[in-house]
Amino acid sequence: MKVDFANLNYQYELYKDEIDAAIQEVLDSSQYIMGPQIGEMEKKLADFTGAGHCISCASGTDALQLALMALEVGPGDEVITTPFTFIATGEMVAHLGAKPVFTDIDELTYNIDPGLIESVITPRTRAIMPVSLFGQPADMNEINAVASDYGLPVIEDAAQSFGAIYRGEKSCNLSHVGCTSFFPAKPLGCYGDGGAVFTSDDALAEKLRSLRVHGQTQRYRHARAGICSRMDTIQAAVLLVKLKHYPRELEKRRRVAELYSEQLGNAVITPQIRDDRDSVWAQYSIGVCGRDAVCEGMRKAGIPTSVHYPMPLHLQECFEYLGHGKGDFPVAEAVSKDIMSLPMNPFLGEEEIELVSNSLLRILG
Repeated sequence: MKVDFANLNYQYELYKDEIDAAIQEVLDSSQYIMGPQIGEMEKKLADFTGAGHCISCASGTDALQLALMALEVGPGDEVITTPFTFIATGEMVAHLGAKPVFTDIDELTYNIDPGLIESVITPRTRAIMPVSLFGQPADMNEINAVASDYGLPVIEDAAQSFGAIYRGEKSCNLSHVGCTSFFPAKPLGCYGDGGAVFTSDDALAEKLRSLRVHGQTQRYRHARAGICSRMDTIQAAVLLVKLKHYPRELEKRRRVAELYSEQLGNAVITPQIRDDRDSVWAQYSIGVCGRDAVCEGMRKAGIPTSVHYPMPLHLQECFEYLGHGKGDFPVAEAVSKDIMSLPMNPFLGEEEIELVSNSLLRILG
């Protein structure tokens, strides 16, 4: 039995007729950039989250950059974020000449610990950027409360959590700005790169729309220096099809995670989801001792695994200039040594889940 980590080909086969027809419509129109499907998709994505506006762009990384640019983050500013995330989160802060300021994570959810944020706020702090990691929203109410006390905007990096619910509201609509990614392996992914920024601030939305097309406000009139970050129309067409099936896929993802947790029991550190929210399970990540040997054992058993993430941002070479060292963020460092991800997609059957679980339990002894 072959277990697929993301099962993208199987998903395509399920929706093949709809997706092929949607792509063909774009090809027939030849409106490959900013065609009518872009506006239709943005409206449906905004409605899905409850946000006032959705501004699509070329990638989740660009979404973060656009949000930071719209909030006028620049040289000398500081943005508070987590060291346990994909590089793009801190990278975009640095690209704008600002300083990423890291603080440690919660040992159960792996999201930023809101109780540590206030201690690193300075007069140069310009924004707080929590990450809703692995599909579970961060503690947004607590983070928003701290931000409000200091007059700071909050950017939710929701690259992995699109569709997750937190206290009755959806990820991407939990703060002043939300950003997500439609990279193919995300829970809602397109067939290339793609991303979006969400906000209910009308003025900020207008600014974001301008920034993604070189700061243009009308043809060949530029109010500001922007970037080129347009989503191509084929990606929008694909997302329009997949969005129709997304709620059902999320239920299946939650069932897969439930079965994993039941079968793995106390043999590993299983993901912990807070009672006031859910997860879209971008990954099913567990903690094990001797992670590298376990991953190798799974490879030999024919089971794909991955590691999200093996090195926290503060220890990455590109951030050496910040002056951090080992021991500065002990929870993030400990988690990075033990974390590994099992196959996770909505199409895993019970036999496949049992095979993955039994293989892991056998390797662990």
